[in-house]
Amino acid sequence: MNRAPVAVVIGAGDATGSAVAKRFAREGFTLCVTRRTVEKLETLVSDIEAAGGVAKPFGCDARIEQEMVELFAHIEKDIGPIEVVVFNIGANVHFSILDTTERVYRKVWEMGTLAGFLTGREAAKVMIPRERGTIIFTGATASLRGSKGFSAFASAKFALRALAQSMARELGPKGIHVAHPIIDGAIDTDFIRDNFPERYELKDQDGILNPEHIAEQYWQLHCQPRDSWTHELDLRPWMETF
Repeated sequence: MNRAPVAVVIGAGDATGSAVAKRFAREGFTLCVTRRTVEKLETLVSDIEAAGGVAKPFGCDARIEQEMVELFAHIEKDIGPIEVVVFNIGANVHFSILDTTERVYRKVWEMGTLAGFLTGREAAKVMIPRERGTIIFTGATASLRGSKGFSAFASAKFALRALAQSMARELGPKGIHVAHPIIDGAIDTDFIRDNFPERYELKDQDGILNPEHIAEQYWQLHCQPRDSWTHELDLRPWMETF
């Protein structure tokens, strides 16, 4: 029996992660979406199903190796072949270096880097035998610059970028496209609206990123022919400095 291809979104939050999931669902993919609390996925799953798509929610802590191993094994066995994996966990915190505790630094690294490694490794395991697949790691401004107050976040995002580069060099010759889009700017989210109202006011001038437009770029990355793969892609509003 033929089964629909599967796209897995690790960290399907309310903005970018949800938009990416909906974009792939429109193309006929079965979406397997994760957050640490499965109840937080109810709205996303309902939206995808209402639009005629298929979505499977999972409560999963991507920092825990056994949970990730079991998640990928279950999806492959019971849902379908994994064609696309998007790692989209955010770990953005802002602390002075003097106030950054060991616990904070370790947790941010676990969320932003260790979880990315576990996601990428399990994705590679199932994709290599088929010699195809797309793995996308969401990057940020902090992937490129360690700004004041972001020692933990920038450290994690720098490491995730290095992981993506290493995997791309190893897996590209095996037919697997590894990409690292850098989201360099504020995204249209409730968090930005509530905490940075002056930045959110730029929305009407296209001064913050629309999650649906980010998702479209992720879809285009997956569709690229292998003779012209993009590894790193910068996405930023036209008025954002860099």
